[in-house]
Amino acid sequence: MNALKSWLAEQGLADGDATIVAALVAVALVGLLSVSAYLVAKRILLRLVTAAAKRTKTSWDDAFVAAGLFSRLSHVAPALIVYGTAPVVLVDYPRAASTVLTGASVYIALVGMMVFDALLKGGQRIYESFEISQRFSIRTIVQIVRVAVYFVVGVAVLAILLGKSPVVFFSGLGAFTAVLLLIFRDTLLGFVAGIQLTANNMVREGDWIEMPAQNADGTVLDVSLTTVKVQNWDKTITTIPTYALVAEPFKNWRGMDESGGRRIKRAVIIDVTSIKFCDAEMLERFKKIEFISEYVARKVEEVSAHNRERKVDESLLINGRHLTNVGTFRAYLQHYLRSHPKVHQEMTFLVRQLAPTEHGLPIEIYVFSNDQAWVSYEAIQADIFDHVLAALPLFDLRPFQVPTGADLQALGSR
Repeated sequence: MNALKSWLAEQGLADGDATIVAALVAVALVGLLSVSAYLVAKRILLRLVTAAAKRTKTSWDDAFVAAGLFSRLSHVAPALIVYGTAPVVLVDYPRAASTVLTGASVYIALVGMMVFDALLKGGQRIYESFEISQRFSIRTIVQIVRVAVYFVVGVAVLAILLGKSPVVFFSGLGAFTAVLLLIFRDTLLGFVAGIQLTANNMVREGDWIEMPAQNADGTVLDVSLTTVKVQNWDKTITTIPTYALVAEPFKNWRGMDESGGRRIKRAVIIDVTSIKFCDAEMLERFKKIEFISEYVARKVEEVSAHNRERKVDESLLINGRHLTNVGTFRAYLQHYLRSHPKVHQEMTFLVRQLAPTEHGLPIEIYVFSNDQAWVSYEAIQADIFDHVLAALPLFDLRPFQVPTGADLQALGSR
């Protein structure tokens, strides 16, 4: 600067004019240098880095490129040039130099914040490429760190603009705690809830959850610091406050997905007036049913031996032991389901009677399908009960059905 001012003075300019012109020339040169540095970083270095990242076999550098890390770093070069040259270029204008330094410091702080944000995004992308991310999501933790960084940088920028130490602002936060709690209530509650959800692995993306209190029943699309987005089965989107998942009950179907089976729990109600002991004709007919032919033969022999030993009078079927059509039907269902290719044979397997009601005797099937897809599951369940209902008449059983208008008309016509 001194050499430039001396040269301008030699050209016939007064000292004051030489100082002004030298400052203007220096500012123009610094501006040109800053723009050149930005263009070199943006259009040359950034392209080289991006091309190099694509050629490497690792994926972490691609993640940082996609997150915009190197693009944001290109903004650092002109800021550093301005910050480093301002005290020299504006040596004769200390107030202007102070203003430029303040602006450059704020810009560097903001760029640094954006660079750190890109680092977090890139790190998150790398983490999500591993299988463990399906069990433990760090999205909420990243958002918490991001909010903390934004807050710290905001205080730092405010301190730079006001010329105060950041310690002064942090020490004065106690007086504004109540206000901050009110303003950032959802964020703070979401912060605590997010830690609990992540630590306890309660909810993650892709889970199917039911939360009637929030009208949510579907797949979790996103778990953020303040909200959880659920796409319901009717394709609507329900947004739930994160803290609600800790404060209110909900059902997560992830255990069903991980178990390998999906429960079928449904009953067919038998008209009790159709339940009876099996006579010889019925037993001979049952022996022709493939699934229970051996079972019926074995049970008939067992019952006959029992009655002979006790010299039971078998002229009445109520005496001694005898098979019933409903008991034989339950045995048939067990053998039928054991041979069904879509029924999970290693999970809970029950064909049971429930307590009789005014409608009849419920026979409940409690098994698990080995296909968890919704459409396939419903088809499997429907096929099973199609067969169950069609098989009832073969055992002289009738399903209960509330009389309809057609039934009453049929009675009236007799």
